[in-house]
Amino acid sequence: MTDLHTADRHAAVRIAVLQMTSGIDPAANAATMAEAAMRASAEGVAMLFTPEMAGLLDRDRARARAHIVAEADSPALGALREAAARGAIWLHVGSLPVRAEGHGEARFANRTFVIDPHGDIAARYDKIHMFDVDLASGESWRESAAYRPGDKVVTVDCPVGRLGLAICYDLRFPALFQELGQRGCDAITIPAAFTVPTGKAHWHLLQRARAVEASAFVIAPAQTGRHADGRDTYGHSLVIDPWGEVLLDMGSEPGLAYATLEMARIDEVRRQLPSLVNRRAIPRLAS
Repeated sequence: MTDLHTADRHAAVRIAVLQMTSGIDPAANAATMAEAAMRASAEGVAMLFTPEMAGLLDRDRARARAHIVAEADSPALGALREAAARGAIWLHVGSLPVRAEGHGEARFANRTFVIDPHGDIAARYDKIHMFDVDLASGESWRESAAYRPGDKVVTVDCPVGRLGLAICYDLRFPALFQELGQRGCDAITIPAAFTVPTGKAHWHLLQRARAVEASAFVIAPAQTGRHADGRDTYGHSLVIDPWGEVLLDMGSEPGLAYATLEMARIDEVRRQLPSLVNRRAIPRLAS
């Protein structure tokens, strides 16, 4: 396994990003990801990144419940592990819904998986911040009604160096990204299924801010378009460099795209703006 903390920091790493319109059939969604992994592997790509809820996107929780099982029993996860091994490629599964351990059938976890080229799970991350909002568009979401929040900050060493894990609504909470920056992340992945109104207003702005704050690459694979459950998502999967420059914007169509991360850019930016080193604790101010 390549770890940029011990290997050549001047390497360039080619990655693939899958933008999806996931539906209500986990087998079909898993097949889309597995096929993308094979295509990316044939292109010599080091790692493939996929969106939030890549395995199942269904707002009808009664219908979705039949497909949400414990991690060990997930056919989708099993198929993706096999695909990673078959293609000898690292695979970031933006998230799958799984039954939360110790919470019975009533509570789920929105969980990222990072799978290595042997098909082994190298890291897991459960989404910390639940999307509980009422938008002016009339959309109302209560993620916490079915999902329990995670409680761990997670990083993993992989072809893009030290990778920090986040999911969608986590994007709006800077403390998580400050912690990932302090942990020396070279890249942060923020898979999402962003709504259209919030995407138009904040998607690019916040993703670029997170890259600048952490002086790290941001890789944000997204859901896009009209889904089988009736929702619309914003798309615009992004790859952003540590200076905040957009290297890839996939627009609104589903598909597979590629980007090259020039890893030397990280040290270049951190030498110019050593904000991670200069950071100080903010004192509590008297009211």
